[in-house]
Amino acid sequence: MVGVIGIILSLGLLMYLAYRGISVLILAPVLALVAAAFSGMPLIATYTQVFMPNLANYLKLYFPVFMLGAIFGKVMEDSGSAKAIAHAIATKIGKDKAILAVVLTCGVLTYGGVSLFVVVFAVYPIAAHLFREAGTPKRLIPGAIALGSFTFTMTAFPGSPQIQNAIPMTFFKTTVYAAPILGTVCGLIMFAAGTAWLMGRARKLNAKGEFYGDHGNENLKELDSANLPKVLVALVPIFIVLVLNYLLITFVYSANNPAFGYLAAKPFETSINSVRGNWGLIIALIVGIAAAIAVNFKRFKVKETVNAGVFGSMLPILNTASEVGYGNVVKTLAAFAVVQAALLGISDNPLITSAIATNVLAAITGSASGGMSIALGAMGETFYKQALALGIDPEVLHRVVAIACGGLDSLPHNGAVVTLLGITGITHKQGYADIGMVSVVIPVATGVIAIVLGSLGVV
Repeated sequence: MVGVIGIILSLGLLMYLAYRGISVLILAPVLALVAAAFSGMPLIATYTQVFMPNLANYLKLYFPVFMLGAIFGKVMEDSGSAKAIAHAIATKIGKDKAILAVVLTCGVLTYGGVSLFVVVFAVYPIAAHLFREAGTPKRLIPGAIALGSFTFTMTAFPGSPQIQNAIPMTFFKTTVYAAPILGTVCGLIMFAAGTAWLMGRARKLNAKGEFYGDHGNENLKELDSANLPKVLVALVPIFIVLVLNYLLITFVYSANNPAFGYLAAKPFETSINSVRGNWGLIIALIVGIAAAIAVNFKRFKVKETVNAGVFGSMLPILNTASEVGYGNVVKTLAAFAVVQAALLGISDNPLITSAIATNVLAAITGSASGGMSIALGAMGETFYKQALALGIDPEVLHRVVAIACGGLDSLPHNGAVVTLLGITGITHKQGYADIGMVSVVIPVATGVIAIVLGSLGVV
């Protein structure tokens, strides 16, 4: 019982202190040792032999994806490609459909692999212009950006190169295209329900006399569309990442391909089925980056942009790896068996237990990738074996867990939420209700639908 109290205390402190702005790089090891101390574990041994090896293993698996994704996003930003795509979509749809234009713009960019933080910076000036012209309340901008960036393209649509869709691959031997029908259906539900909510809110607020409003000096520069790349040129790198990744994992790194039999021997000791998802995504991102640089070579300083992308990936990957180290320390404690039994005892269906565990841990850590990594690091193998025993396709498990990580992660203390509100100049009081509806309530409800459809065999 004392050990369980230690786990609860350390998790609570992790959530509270992270919300207060203390770095997870410090919090994760310290609070992991707090939990260990309550269970009577030797502290220095726990740190050097449990925390650090698991942190390092996570870096080994995912550092290339984080780094290449950050470089790709930075190239798209500095070359003007992200703004070109945003401007083209907004112009095509029209100012009278400002909310739909912003949601679709964010969706295209994030589905193409652009970091959600890059999307916020690229889209916000355009969103502000559209909302002002349409008379749509500014308080709805964060909700529109959150819907397009934090939901259906991050977790549901098959093929998304976002890290939240990549993490389950290693645990379930799947690819980013796992459960394409289930993912597409759930993604469309999130998109349609979220857009309908925001449009309904806009109509109600307009009826009450609230429009864009006067927000003082917003320091927004007018978009100079003449100096942006053509939209078709801007879309080429995104198209390459999505298509090449699919072709590689389907035809080159196909499951159980005998050409890769050498992987079973030392020093590799793995299988193509375990690494093909990572391999396909890494190569697709490399080619996508090269293409983005090639078609925009004169528009930005390549060295500075690439360096900025590399440096920009360091803190996110280290934060998440630290959370994984924390989760694996907790996993080794005898008290965790009690917590695990409680979670696994909720249901015999691994789709239900994995969704609940992922949602709870994502809520506690305020991180979709962090919560998922902790949940799968602690119980991923158990979920996988249960699914196989019950005849549930691991692809369904992948998609359910991915959707689940994008549910309760977006509570008010979530870093992306705080950043989004800060950039747009909207307070929690003004904008969080709509963010919460489109990125918490609707995704959680969609997760329930995913479990039902997955249990019925929809893949």
